[in-house]
Amino acid sequence: MGSMEIDFKEYQLRCQLRGHEDDVRGICVCGSEGIATSSRDRTVRFWSLDSSDKRKYVSSKILLGHSSFVGPLAWISPDEEFPEGGIVSGGMDTMVLVWDLRTGEKVQSLKGHRLQVTGVVFDNGDIVSSSVDFTLRRWRNGQPVESWEAHKSAIQAVIKLPSGELVSGSSDTTLKLWSGKTCVHTFVGHTDTVRGLAVMPELGVLSASHDGSIKLWAQSGEVLMEMVGHTSIVYSVDYHVSGLILSGSEDRFAKIWKDGVCVQSLEHPGCVWDAKFLENGDIVTACSDGVIRIWTVDQGNIADPVELEAYVSELSQYKLSRKSVGGLKLEDLPGLEALQIPGTSDGQTKIFREGDNGVAYTWNMREQKWDKIGEVIDGPDDSMKQSVLDGVQYDYVFDVDIGDGEPIRKLPYNRSDNPYDTADKWLLKENLPLSYRQQIVEFILQNTGQKDFNIDPTFRDPYTGSSAYVPGQPSYASGISAKPTFKHIPKRGMLVFDVAQFEGILKKISEVNNTLLADLEKKDSSLTEPEISRLGAIVKILKDTSHYHSSRFADVDIALLLKLLKSWPLAMIFPVIDILRMIVLHPDGASILLRHLEVNDVVMEMIMKVTTDPALPANLLTSIRAVTNLFKNSCYYGWLQKHRSDILDAFSSCLASPNKNLQLAYSTLILNYAVLLTEKKDEEGQSHVLSAALEIAEQENQEVDSRFRALVAIGSLMLEGLVKKIAMDFDVENIAKVAKASKEAKIAEIGADIELLTKQS
Repeated sequence: MGSMEIDFKEYQLRCQLRGHEDDVRGICVCGSEGIATSSRDRTVRFWSLDSSDKRKYVSSKILLGHSSFVGPLAWISPDEEFPEGGIVSGGMDTMVLVWDLRTGEKVQSLKGHRLQVTGVVFDNGDIVSSSVDFTLRRWRNGQPVESWEAHKSAIQAVIKLPSGELVSGSSDTTLKLWSGKTCVHTFVGHTDTVRGLAVMPELGVLSASHDGSIKLWAQSGEVLMEMVGHTSIVYSVDYHVSGLILSGSEDRFAKIWKDGVCVQSLEHPGCVWDAKFLENGDIVTACSDGVIRIWTVDQGNIADPVELEAYVSELSQYKLSRKSVGGLKLEDLPGLEALQIPGTSDGQTKIFREGDNGVAYTWNMREQKWDKIGEVIDGPDDSMKQSVLDGVQYDYVFDVDIGDGEPIRKLPYNRSDNPYDTADKWLLKENLPLSYRQQIVEFILQNTGQKDFNIDPTFRDPYTGSSAYVPGQPSYASGISAKPTFKHIPKRGMLVFDVAQFEGILKKISEVNNTLLADLEKKDSSLTEPEISRLGAIVKILKDTSHYHSSRFADVDIALLLKLLKSWPLAMIFPVIDILRMIVLHPDGASILLRHLEVNDVVMEMIMKVTTDPALPANLLTSIRAVTNLFKNSCYYGWLQKHRSDILDAFSSCLASPNKNLQLAYSTLILNYAVLLTEKKDEEGQSHVLSAALEIAEQENQEVDSRFRALVAIGSLMLEGLVKKIAMDFDVENIAKVAKASKEAKIAEIGADIELLTKQS
């Protein structure tokens, strides 16, 4: 321990590596051979020690092969296949590439992920990669070996523990510990996306999060230490054998921590995407200004005084360019104690004094608290109303709602910026797919009133190679606080019915069973004692939602439920259908049921049975909800698409039902189908769903939510599907007009969305 007792020595700049043409995203320390870095400029660079000046590194290889920006990197130590070592890289282009450092050539292209690759790790000769597509994939000798949905949300990082298990971190705010494809533990504690991971040998795992904190977890899931000090997203975390911890953040600092306390902050002229320790304890940082910097405590390796001074002045220039104070008298502003006084309306903005700065807060009515927006700075021209985000001033700061239950995100924009660059940088920062790019650009143009933005016809998108997107004339240009063009479309993600009164269901089943027992003819179809306790066990598993990732059903459990569906009297099966409705939300239950359907399609049989006249409302309601819940699992997409026509026809009677619950279940089924068939580009299916949704929208007696869902289905199909023309022929304009006049705010808003669509050519 001797060396660790010494007081902490300050790090100073050792050298700066210039060469990348855009943000440096990732760093990989390649043993003592050198350093690999990845960038938004689509390259990976390899840097080796400069033989003429041991303080410096020189770029010795440029690895070209990704068609979009490159993120995670992993090092393959020299072996027979790679005598000088190898590099694994993952990109926004969904590819995992393997490079031989001796030749600088790409030797493997691993294709399989559907969205951006966020993590790569070398595991006993295999490569494991993580992606925004929710999956972890394992590759061996250039071939896919296995893949699994590891989280229900984007995965942002994956690492391997010394003991051999993998750990993944996700936008669902959790970390998961994997032994093979089995989740051994879920670590719950962060309040936002888990973005970076690192191993802390013998202690556990370090995680960096968008919530601004770094946590150290024991493998049991206990939080051993929390490090708080960054003022924005923490992108990366690393550990050194000396006991130091290092983090990099959107707040422009790399921070060094010892025993949970921040001992030094290294300021940068831009966001710090990644930060890593070299074996000797020196630090490497990757910054959005395209420069890699190395920092050292070794007096003999510190940069020349001239370079140190130049860096200090570069930082102060950078800060000056971001900040000009004036206009607001600081002493007139209320202090932070005034945050105790509640606001008067949702979204009300107020400026408070914090140290030497004015800080804007907005009143959050629902949670009854002031949410911090950022510092307020006056622009060079005070007559222009300016917007501020994270302490920086912009001409506009838009609220963008991606949908899918994701939080509202802030999009900053200056009039002088190229909207394409702004969209790309923003999607990158928010880790969103570049496929949103056109929508974002059009949105910026619409909401900044740039009717005459000239699009360069020779423009080629550097990522996709396609020409620039030419938006039509914007239908309106609004002021500073412009909201997105469309409020409720396109719909992303599926809706499910996930609340169940299990006690009531079991009680009903036992009532039905007693009736059967009392009836001599039907006695044979009643439940045995062991079967009754099986049902109790099934319900117990279903109630324990926090273990859905690891709990399992036996095949006989599902077989029992399917037997009851077949053998019980039609008027009595609804509680059984209701258990099935919940089973399909359970990953293991859903996959066992699917195996049964492949042999004997009991679900289609059930639908036909319960929808035959005279249909009972309880049967209709439970079965339509059960089918709606199948959309939760992509393994059912093929089945749902194949039976679409029969399913929608069977349930079409729900449209005219006076039962509000039935109306809502039916329109939710329609909305889920709209999302699925748009994704599958199934034109025939889309027109079937569109006509069903239009029928609902025209009904007078529809309950608000079911009418709303039908309208969202119509808008989504028109915006992203292939049936806009059909909708126009069905007089969708009139439906939009009627909706727009509704007293219900959300009906009026979706009406406005659809009206806007009808006006776009």
